[in-house]
Amino acid sequence: MATIPITKRGAEKLKAELHRLKTVDRPAVIAAIAEARAQGDLSENAEYEAAKDRQGFIEGRIQEVEGKLSAAQVIDPSAVDAGGKVVFGATVELEDEDSGDAVTYQIVGEDEADLKLGLINVSSPIARALIGKEEGDTAEVQAPGGVRRYEIVGVRYA
Repeated sequence: MATIPITKRGAEKLKAELHRLKTVDRPAVIAAIAEARAQGDLSENAEYEAAKDRQGFIEGRIQEVEGKLSAAQVIDPSAVDAGGKVVFGATVELEDEDSGDAVTYQIVGEDEADLKLGLINVSSPIARALIGKEEGDTAEVQAPGGVRRYEIVGVRYA
């Protein structure tokens, strides 16, 4: 199985989700199934069916998160020194060459990406265009509205 890059913060978030699934959600759904069983006839029991469906979802998510954590290559962005190059975990300050708008993105793993927080997936078009570039370089990104050009204003490893 190939390794999945993830930041230290992203790994902690997945571990917290796994802990919650195992210690809160799983016992709650088991209790709900037991309660639904106590009501008698299971063939027409909607609560029982809903609880079983929820249990299937929780067990599937536990397996998925455990798989991701076992394949994860945890990278601490503050320990990275790429000599000013944009790499996984780097925080990049950009300026749109057309509009002059400034944006800041951190390149992170798939599970931790959140554009509203400035966290972009390492496999996204903009991240792929930035990887390997340095401060002062221009990155061209194929966007739905055409090619966008960004100047790399700064690169930090935080």
